[in-house]
Amino acid sequence: MNRLNPTLEKLVSFLLKTPDEAGVFRRMAVENFGIYKRQYAIACVCLLIIAGTTAYSAYIMGPIVKDVFYGNDLNRAIVLSTIIVCIFLVKGFVTYIQTVILNKIGNNIVARYQRRIFDHLLNLDVAFFSRQHSATLVSQLNQNVIGVRDMLNTVILGYVRDLVTLIGLIGVMFYRDPYMSSAVFIFGPIVLWTLARYARRVKVIAQQEIRINAQVATAMQEASHGISVLKAFTMENQLRTKLNALTKLAEERSNKIARITARTGPLTETLTGLAVAGVTAYGGWRVINHGYEPSDLTSFMTALLLAYEPAKKLARLRIVLERSMVNARMIYEVLDTPIPKKDLDNDNVVTFKDGEIVFDDVTFSYDVFQGARMGNEEQDVYKTPPVLKNLTFTAQAGKTTALVGPSGGGKSTIISLLQRFYEPENGLIFIDGEDISKLGVYNLRSQIAYVSQSPVLFQGSVRDNLRYARPDASDMEIEEAAKSAQAHDFITALPEGYDTQMGENGANLSGGQRQRLSIARAIVRNAPILLLDEATSALDNQSEALVQAALEELMKDKTTLVIAHRLSTISSADSIIVIDGGELVEQGRHEDLVAASHGVYARLHDVNAS
Repeated sequence: MNRLNPTLEKLVSFLLKTPDEAGVFRRMAVENFGIYKRQYAIACVCLLIIAGTTAYSAYIMGPIVKDVFYGNDLNRAIVLSTIIVCIFLVKGFVTYIQTVILNKIGNNIVARYQRRIFDHLLNLDVAFFSRQHSATLVSQLNQNVIGVRDMLNTVILGYVRDLVTLIGLIGVMFYRDPYMSSAVFIFGPIVLWTLARYARRVKVIAQQEIRINAQVATAMQEASHGISVLKAFTMENQLRTKLNALTKLAEERSNKIARITARTGPLTETLTGLAVAGVTAYGGWRVINHGYEPSDLTSFMTALLLAYEPAKKLARLRIVLERSMVNARMIYEVLDTPIPKKDLDNDNVVTFKDGEIVFDDVTFSYDVFQGARMGNEEQDVYKTPPVLKNLTFTAQAGKTTALVGPSGGGKSTIISLLQRFYEPENGLIFIDGEDISKLGVYNLRSQIAYVSQSPVLFQGSVRDNLRYARPDASDMEIEEAAKSAQAHDFITALPEGYDTQMGENGANLSGGQRQRLSIARAIVRNAPILLLDEATSALDNQSEALVQAALEELMKDKTTLVIAHRLSTISSADSIIVIDGGELVEQGRHEDLVAASHGVYARLHDVNAS
């Protein structure tokens, strides 16, 4: 389905004044209407039946007054009563069908967009997430997906049910009295002009409301995630004040939208009251003085009163669409964020045998983003001073190479570049002689095991978390890996053993237990290259001893790059590279570097020993 129905396009163009808005809706409609065309067709038939029965309800009031009230025809009364029962039975039945169908479509749209967005986010690089706050991103996306569903259903209901119902009732009105019908419509332009002004204001405030609500969600998530720090530093009052200010701001924006939206009520109520009063007075005058048929006046007034509800909904349609359009635009800003070419796997698949790592004259600076934070919105970008400067070194295959040096020297950046979370500005990185920039990232990363300073565990069981490293791993392999990581004993002591569900990021485990699970996951990976980023720096002595034993098991026969601040943990490394200010300043074995009394490593060793 490449285009929308031309009539629908004209309606959308009228309701959404700017080409950008109409373009967003057109794209959303093209992506969804074709998928659900059969369901939408059934729903539209139901809506047309509802519109027809509503219009016929007004029409039939004429015969009721004429034949029953004035004609005293009992048989006619029975027939008309039966018709009325049938009208409402049919209307109730088809209303149920269209409600279920549209709700099913809406729920499926939400699920499809959630899957699509999640898949797209997984394909974006680390740099994208470094300039977004995770809670803000998740909160905005959840709000916005629901807005997409509401927009499509609003257009279907407004375009098919309310508009057709209104047209049918207007037809009854013109059939009964074209002159009075024409007089009623002088109020229409006034309503449309007023609502257009309100809609523009709603759009601006809705954008502010979504962002503020996202900040509220962010503050709540941060408080939940950092509750121990929050309590330790008695930050309750400060965060309470911050959240109160945000919620008050969000409440004010929501109330402002409510006030603007509600202002349409008095306007439509007043104009409707004037129209009904005018019809009553003029129609009554014609019945009394000019022999106007009371049945026609009754049918006309019934149609006018029934037309009020769909007319009111259509009058507010643009305001509803403007608010939903904000949601839709933010969704597409994320979906339109380009996937970096480096994250698109290519056909150059390589299997590393030895795992020798070479950094050749590598220079790198981080991008810093300021300004807007979502999708394709423009941001100010500038670069930090170089974090790595013409760095060259070799990590020999099957050996352990340690990276040490003062904080901020670029050690963790080396780990990130090796996994292609970022790309060097200059220079090349090789593994087994292969330029990794020429490899697909999935192929590259599938041959690297990574243990971070802060282990990350995911929702699911212990077994699930270990199997993430290699989905085809057997239960026996998982348990063997846990034993090698000194984790099997505490896992089996858990309430359900390997099937115990993790709390948020393993909150029901100690720091040492989480780290040993992280190491077990790396063992399950069974990759030729191992990256350890200060894997023991946050542990107590007892936990460190267990983790260190697990690491020694993990590092056997693997090319290992290890970052450590505790020099005692890397004293047996085959090679130690000292990084200071992004440059290689020393390289050698532990004993040789300590012996160089004026070197950076020797000073770090003395500090560690003191």
